[in-house]
Amino acid sequence: MPEGERQRRCKQEAKKQQKVEEVAEKMEEEEGLIEFYSSYQELFQFFCNNTTIHGAIRLVCSKRNKMKTAFWSVLFFLTFGLMYWQFGILYRQYFSYPVNLNLNLNSNRLTFPAVTLCTLNPYRYSAVQKELDELDRITHQTLMDLYDYNMSLVQSNWVAQSTRKRSSRSLSHHVHRHPLRRHKRDQPASLKGNNPPVDKSDWKIGFILCNETNGDCFHQAYSSGVDAVREWYSFHYINILARLPNTKALDESNFESFIYACRFNEVTCDQANYTHFHHPIYGNCYTFNDGNSSLWKSSLPGINNGLSLLVRTEQNDYIPLLSTVTGARVMVHEQNEPAFMDDGGFNVRPGIETSISMRKETTVRLGGSYSDCTEDGRDVPVQNLYSSRYTEQVCIRSCFQISMVERCGCAYYFYPLPSGAEYCDYTKHIAWGHCYYKLLVEFKSNVLGCFSRCRKPYIFLLSFQDWVFYMLSRQNKYNITSKRNGIAKVNLFFEEWKYKTNGESPAFQMVTLLSQLGNQWSLWFGSSVLSVVELAELVLDFLAITFILAFQWLHSRQLPAPTVPPPGAHDNVAFQPEPSDQNAPHRFTVEAVVTTLPSYNSLDLHGQDKDAKTGLE
Repeated sequence: MPEGERQRRCKQEAKKQQKVEEVAEKMEEEEGLIEFYSSYQELFQFFCNNTTIHGAIRLVCSKRNKMKTAFWSVLFFLTFGLMYWQFGILYRQYFSYPVNLNLNLNSNRLTFPAVTLCTLNPYRYSAVQKELDELDRITHQTLMDLYDYNMSLVQSNWVAQSTRKRSSRSLSHHVHRHPLRRHKRDQPASLKGNNPPVDKSDWKIGFILCNETNGDCFHQAYSSGVDAVREWYSFHYINILARLPNTKALDESNFESFIYACRFNEVTCDQANYTHFHHPIYGNCYTFNDGNSSLWKSSLPGINNGLSLLVRTEQNDYIPLLSTVTGARVMVHEQNEPAFMDDGGFNVRPGIETSISMRKETTVRLGGSYSDCTEDGRDVPVQNLYSSRYTEQVCIRSCFQISMVERCGCAYYFYPLPSGAEYCDYTKHIAWGHCYYKLLVEFKSNVLGCFSRCRKPYIFLLSFQDWVFYMLSRQNKYNITSKRNGIAKVNLFFEEWKYKTNGESPAFQMVTLLSQLGNQWSLWFGSSVLSVVELAELVLDFLAITFILAFQWLHSRQLPAPTVPPPGAHDNVAFQPEPSDQNAPHRFTVEAVVTTLPSYNSLDLHGQDKDAKTGLE
């Protein structure tokens, strides 16, 4: 072939090869709509080369120096761990829901609270007078048997009553079913210090309550005989009161027989300023400024700008076994709240003037996740049995009463009656006492879960001082010879005009959390929110590659294995062995195969160009 033709063909072949390379490069540069990484190394290298997180580029730029790569890898992941440790502290602080306490002092006219006074003299209902007399007779006989004690103050009454015919055989039967007993202590008890040891022969007194089958009994025992007798008497007294019809009118005593004088802001009170109710233990109770009329306002502090009451404190023999103290019981509470005299009340001593100075303090707590407080009780899963607004005691007592009805089948007499229930009476519910005292133990140990948190807006400071008695000589037919212990004076007033308001505000809000997280991220990596997005993208790409590789591995395991030909087998028939003949002589044939080498001038790129075009197509 001429030399010129050979050079021309070589140039054509070089141009074709260059064209194929350009087409291949163009195909590599063009990315599809969805491109992905083929390995973890490619993903990690792309992230480190293009991310805005500080320090990541050092993981790949110094890959030829393994020491630097290891150092920056440890430093990067250590910094990453410290940052997320700080993140955990911030999240824990946020989800603890801390609060800031705010204290404000206000000066304004103060609404005077509601005040309830009780006589401490439970009286006898005419409808159950005979049952109460029978209970008193049995109680006196019990005291005589246990302590050889005779109540001389009412001995004449018992002699007269003993001549009467017993009014209720059922009462005597039930009282003797729960007798008051005395037994020795199981083990000797001693008190350390200067107190002498308690002898083994000391007694405990109480009574036993059993279920209907007498298979389970509850021992209600006391160290004090006075407490035991009073509790035992109250138990039977409640059963007697439960027999009263709901429509039975209370024997309301005259207001003037208990309240001798009433003044507020130097103005005399009238009957429109109080309401009346009866407590089985504390007797007749009167509530002043309960909200039924216009509320009292106090503009100035001091004893002359408050409520002043002159009350009668004589001990009447209504039910002496229930009334063991003399005087009056006072409780200060909010309007439209029931007066729980046994929890929040205090006794006023007869013969002295009791001055009660008050300071108003309001606490407003945050709800929701910041506390378990409630504003109006709508989110508390306990039905409000009282016709008043929600308070802590209202919730607790309603919860106990509902549990009492569910467990014992009847309601406790001291609490409101739920719809469809009836009060407990051992003539109808024989073993309700056993159920009640066991339920009371669970209630006190918080097994029932009857608890909530409420605020107390008032703080009471009590101070006592003697007062001049002769001021009473000209009113209510009292003279200087009258007994001083038969009356008492109560003054209630605000100590100061200002009042405090304690409020709560969130100490760590969402805005503060985001700000703190951004500060930590910038401190450790000097990045922004977009860097966080890049990190999230890295995590998603890592998961996607893991899924793809796992899918390919599973797919490869499902493909059938390739068939392998047996040894000595050939596809070319020219290499098949000839059939051997044992009788034939052995012959060896040697053939010389001469192959002519091709000329390089005959090689062209027609086939390659054709394949390239096929790939482009």
